Amino acid sequence: MAYKITDACVNCGACESECPVQAISEKNGLRWIDPAKCTDCGSCASVCPTEAIIQG
Repeated sequence: MAYKITDACVNCGACESECPVQAISEKNGLRWIDPAKCTDCGSCASVCPTEAIIQG
């Protein structure tokens, strides 16, 4: 199941640079994970300073 970004996101961008498959992008002022590209590796969640990324 793909990871998703919650409302706790502060749009810092740390997750986007960590994603090995470029599944994260900015959308409407917040980061967004494309579930079709996400490989469930968890790299993004491990670097999120606000713990806004959860497995969903």
